Amino acid sequence: MLVANPTRYASPVPKLSPTLGAHFTVHLPAARSPAGLPIMIQTLTAPAPLYVELARSLEHLIDQGTLRPGHRLPSIRRMALQRDVSISTVLQAYTLLENRGLVEARPQSGYYVRARLPSAAPEPRMAKPMAKASHVSVNDLTAEVLTLASDPTYVPFGAACPHPSLFPTKKLARTLAAVGRNDPALLGRYAINGAYDPLNREIARRSLQAGCPLAHDELVVTIGCTEALNLSLRAVTQPGDTVAVETPAYFGFLETLQALNLKVVEIPTGSRTGICLDATRDALAHHPVKALLVMPSYSNPLGSCMPDEHKEKLAQILAEFDVPAIEDDIYGDLHFGERRPKPLKAWDTDGRVLLCSSFGKTLAPSLRVGWCAPGRYLERVRRLKFTNTLGTPVVLQKTVSDFLRNGGYDHHLRSIRRAYHYQLHLFAQAILRHFPEGTRLSRPEGGFVLWIELPPGVDTLRLYHEALKHRITTAPGALFSVKDRYKNCLRMNCGLPWNDPVAAALKTLGDLAQKQL
Repeated sequence: MLVANPTRYASPVPKLSPTLGAHFTVHLPAARSPAGLPIMIQTLTAPAPLYVELARSLEHLIDQGTLRPGHRLPSIRRMALQRDVSISTVLQAYTLLENRGLVEARPQSGYYVRARLPSAAPEPRMAKPMAKASHVSVNDLTAEVLTLASDPTYVPFGAACPHPSLFPTKKLARTLAAVGRNDPALLGRYAINGAYDPLNREIARRSLQAGCPLAHDELVVTIGCTEALNLSLRAVTQPGDTVAVETPAYFGFLETLQALNLKVVEIPTGSRTGICLDATRDALAHHPVKALLVMPSYSNPLGSCMPDEHKEKLAQILAEFDVPAIEDDIYGDLHFGERRPKPLKAWDTDGRVLLCSSFGKTLAPSLRVGWCAPGRYLERVRRLKFTNTLGTPVVLQKTVSDFLRNGGYDHHLRSIRRAYHYQLHLFAQAILRHFPEGTRLSRPEGGFVLWIELPPGVDTLRLYHEALKHRITTAPGALFSVKDRYKNCLRMNCGLPWNDPVAAALKTLGDLAQKQL
């Protein structure tokens, strides 16, 4: 019972504040006697409702690792029988856990434990702006990292290449065989300018779903995203021009920029919200930048994703300085949340954004089918495509097109997103467990790469060579800048299914880093 002076309260009935704790706390307004003196009131705690107690017990099992990411919770009916509670109680408990981000509901499948990247780990720090543009000088290490990625005797942490088992290779093989069997004449046709209308329409339809309307006839199909980026850069720059890029930058960008004899000015980028808008404005104001090369959705290597309002502001800055943007959206479909992030192209009002992507990270790396929506530079990109590779093989375009229409691509996307999310969780936990104290870690909400900042005493280039002795490849931070940056950083490929060799390799890598300290 509540003990108090029988003075009447003028305030409303007190409210209960539920948490996942064991009790509700009753918050009462201060009572006063006729003389205006406060009256002491005891606080009453009441047992929490059954659904809160049930949610709390399940949260404990998740925290302890008994229920691991990706595990399916018992059905609502089965849980009600197990705990001897009503179906309504279980549904309320599952909904509470879902609201807290601990579980996710999958249509016609049930509730599953969500993967969560560690929230307590500090995130990597943002780099400082560059004082002046610099020529790109990439060494042979990039080629070595990519070559070793295909060697099955190494654990490939270095290249951002998903494991083949994550792709629907058998279905694709049947689709490819059917294409050749049903229309063998395709094998005898040139693919001039890659104009295969059904694929263009599929890409345009999916872009509309992503909040970025594109006309099918404004697309150029390319040999992977790499060619799309290459053609786009050539369409808007000349040798010797300056291009602004995020930093740390994907080392493939730097290779392309060097091959085209372009200078680079690096713009600081945060591990959560992407490229710094203030630094971008400063760079465009103080350097003769001819183009911005940017990856707004789950950038490689940081995994950052620009909020919509930042993308809108970036589009405004580009229009203000009349600078085109080349957007790499290859990871956009690999979001962990409910909604796919819109590309920067969605805020393009005058055709200055050249949107590039491919199916290499989601469907089939070896088919090498990419595309570009070049906006106002369409005719220029088409001419460059003709002189570069003439066209993209129609038999491959039709294979992808048929799979997008009839192969269960959306179902596959949901599956591969869950796999990447789960693997990121396991990699992050192992890194924080085995790497030196003070290690910083990005927390991407999509894609499958992590950016790791180790304590200053660790040299990741030296770590790379030491790891090779243990048949482990890494991507040292030196690869991701034209300047002498990121000596103590590395990018981790988490596109590998979790198994004992992967777990052992991460522990070995952590031990090698610890020895440097």
